[in-house]
Amino acid sequence: MLSEDDYQWLFRKAPTMAALIADDGAFLDVNDALVQRLGYSREDLVGHKPAEFVTAESALRIAQEFLPTLRRVGKLDNKPITLLTRDGEQVECLTNSIVEHDTAGSFLRTLALYTERTDSARADMKYRQLYRATPAMLHTVDADGCVVTVTDHWLEKMGYSRDEVVGRSILDFFSEADQQRFGGGRLQSVISGGDFKNEYRQMVTRDGKVLDLMVSAISERDANGGVQHMLVASKDVTERNEAERALRRTLAENARLREELELERDYLREEVNVAMNLGRIVGDSPALQHMLAQLEAVAATPANVLVLGESGVGKELVAHAIHNRSARAQGPLVKVNCASIPKELFESEFFGHVKGAFTGAHKSRVGRFQLADGGTIFLDEIGEIPPELQGKLLRVLQESQFEPVGDDETRTVDVRVIAATNRDLEKLVAAGEFREDLFYRLSVFPIEVPPLRKRGTDVIQLAQHFLQQTCADFGRPQMAVSQRHADALLAYDWPGNIRELKNVIERAVILSTGKTLRLDRSMPAVLNSGGTLAATGVSNEKSNFMTEKEMRELEKENMIAALKESNWKVSGKSGAAELLGIKPTTLADRIRSLGISRPQR
Repeated sequence: MLSEDDYQWLFRKAPTMAALIADDGAFLDVNDALVQRLGYSREDLVGHKPAEFVTAESALRIAQEFLPTLRRVGKLDNKPITLLTRDGEQVECLTNSIVEHDTAGSFLRTLALYTERTDSARADMKYRQLYRATPAMLHTVDADGCVVTVTDHWLEKMGYSRDEVVGRSILDFFSEADQQRFGGGRLQSVISGGDFKNEYRQMVTRDGKVLDLMVSAISERDANGGVQHMLVASKDVTERNEAERALRRTLAENARLREELELERDYLREEVNVAMNLGRIVGDSPALQHMLAQLEAVAATPANVLVLGESGVGKELVAHAIHNRSARAQGPLVKVNCASIPKELFESEFFGHVKGAFTGAHKSRVGRFQLADGGTIFLDEIGEIPPELQGKLLRVLQESQFEPVGDDETRTVDVRVIAATNRDLEKLVAAGEFREDLFYRLSVFPIEVPPLRKRGTDVIQLAQHFLQQTCADFGRPQMAVSQRHADALLAYDWPGNIRELKNVIERAVILSTGKTLRLDRSMPAVLNSGGTLAATGVSNEKSNFMTEKEMRELEKENMIAALKESNWKVSGKSGAAELLGIKPTTLADRIRSLGISRPQR
């Protein structure tokens, strides 16, 4: 058996430069080969630290890389180090070191071997230096997936130092999802499979940021074809992916907003062109107060409402008031003028359609019921809905379901319905023009909006309200209404209701100068009436008032005059409705009620 002295003799006579290093990092012993190559005596070296006999660069590497690696993994493999001889010559070596422990696991010493590098070794070292300095995110792993080396750029991106990385499994740096994907030996299977290109990985930096990486790898194999090492190149695509996701979100949001704006333009932003402002209902007459009490009672409930009343009384404003006082006030209020929709487009307008559903359907379109989901839909002039569509409307009211035109997918909506009409629906039901079940479904709670002629002095409050609003809108100084004109407003029958009153006030503001409003030129009932100015309080030879029959005749003459002026054109530009300042539908109703017909040529 060899003695301790024998082992010491073998150590010192070994042909490879070697040293034993103590726990404090100083040389315990050095062999003859190291002593001879450096030109120092054994006494010069023992008790001193290796860093005193190397270049400054190597001393820094010993402190920052070699010692931490030894403490973590217990060995060094082919690490470059440059020793200095007594004469100052630089000796480039590769060191292989191993830490020795006793049976209890306590540190004994470190054995370091130094191999002077050949030209080939120097070339390999130069390659390693270039590898590390490469401005790319590269790392090399062994067959088990443990990190052999990494580039400086890899360390910079990940936020680690080299000694914190080398020797650890690359799985330690994967995201939780990738750890699950490649754990349990699956990583080793990927490595043994060899080269791959453009595979997606996620790694986590020291500060917890997840990096999206596109990785490719080439493998180094041994003589038997097994993979020894794998060089992995990673491209950080985190910012690109985030930008793409942000772009997709932005495009989707833009598309949604564009569609919403188009729909709002088409459906939602029609201003209430009635005798009110900002949803305020003006007046305190008993008839109006009775209606408001009904409105307040039904607004807080989910019940469908049928708003009844003559043309121009403000049915749309009542619908707005019900919606604004309901639990759906934060949802949309979608208006549908049933009289303005062509018969063949009713179903598409109500329920939407998919692209290609019919000729001209170049893109899908959301229907008004879907647009009103979570809110209220206002069906104005409900009596104009074609009989063939009434059944589908009834289904939506009963089941809250419908199918867009050209689509077999059933949609579900949560919509409250407020309908309005100036027609007698019960007569339409009796005539077979309106479904009875639909009528009862719509008229859960009917509200009758009183005509202006039954609202007493409300007409004066409304006139003053419109006068103040119109003067502000037209940039005119505020005007006053004289007492005789106020009396005239009260005496007039107002067949066009609030809409007519608003038009009269607007025309009067345009025609008036000074601080007093002139109504004599703006009220249709007194225009071209042979000097009769009853509506303005000016007496004539007969009396200072007109009978109902005389007022009707005067109104009829005025309408005929407007029709003649427009060559019997009712609607459109320069039509009689525009000349009179009323809606074409209102004028058509009055033509029928007054029995006006165009003379035969």
